[in-house]
Amino acid sequence: MSRMWRVGLLSGLALAAAPAHAFIAYVSNEKGNTVSVIDTESWTVTKTIKVGQRPRGIDFTRDGKFVMVAVGDDDTIQVIDAKTQAVVDSLPSGPDPELFAQDAAGKILYVANENDNTVTVIDLEKRARLGDIQVGVEPEGMTISPDGKMLINTSETTNMAHFIDTASRQIVANVLVDARPRFAEFKHDSSELWVSSEIGGTVSIIDPGKHEVIGKVNFEVPGLRKEAIQPVGIGMTKDDKTAFVALGPANRVAVVDVASRKVIKYLLVGQRVWHMAFTPDEKYLLTTNGVSNDVSVIDVAAQKVIKTIQVGELPWGITIAP
Repeated sequence: MSRMWRVGLLSGLALAAAPAHAFIAYVSNEKGNTVSVIDTESWTVTKTIKVGQRPRGIDFTRDGKFVMVAVGDDDTIQVIDAKTQAVVDSLPSGPDPELFAQDAAGKILYVANENDNTVTVIDLEKRARLGDIQVGVEPEGMTISPDGKMLINTSETTNMAHFIDTASRQIVANVLVDARPRFAEFKHDSSELWVSSEIGGTVSIIDPGKHEVIGKVNFEVPGLRKEAIQPVGIGMTKDDKTAFVALGPANRVAVVDVASRKVIKYLLVGQRVWHMAFTPDEKYLLTTNGVSNDVSVIDVAAQKVIKTIQVGELPWGITIAP
């Protein structure tokens, strides 16, 4: 099985395009210890895959042949073959892996390990652990700059975004944000880094060159207490004009005009919305709703929810085939 994993990674990074609107989504169900497979043509769950304990972060390899899922209570990253939809391998990790990011070539994986305050660096081709980077307390959010030079990790308890040089694997800057940062997302033109703060109730906008907070997005939902609005996942359209922000127990996704940093509207989704993923054609945005155990489908152009799909128990992360 290990050979299958290596051959898949080395056989090329291009995957034939799927027919229009026919994409496959994988959803990690944190409490159910499963991954739900969704066909976006029929909007139905076509398979449920049993995985390790407490799956959260999930993403396709760059070639689209495998799905990696962080199983936190097993202290490893499991690998699912996208063709057979079966677990075929595992990767080394530190204690309680949560979110991870990979370089553009799909050769290096960076994993946030919540329990030992480190980011583990993994060689995907060799399936070998290359080392660890010490970061703040309870690391979670992970992203890489579009040019691949800067890795960002957010630490929930230290309340910082750590800027890590990918060449030296050293922290070059620490930027203080609001309480409990959960997720980080670059604009595609690299000009801004957006960091969600769950308890702070804001999204901080950071200048990546100056390592300074240059603005914030604030949220206010009529009828909801401020503490119920808890930003987590962020999705940015490819043209960098619109951002979607999951607001946790507010059960809403905020639609934000990126230029003005103002909320355009709020979309009512399932209960405790966590993370999200666009279909490759960017026609749809799928969100995971942890308490209602479902996935909401948002029509991106119309900015409206068009479908709800029941999945497993406590859906957390989501990834869609490239």
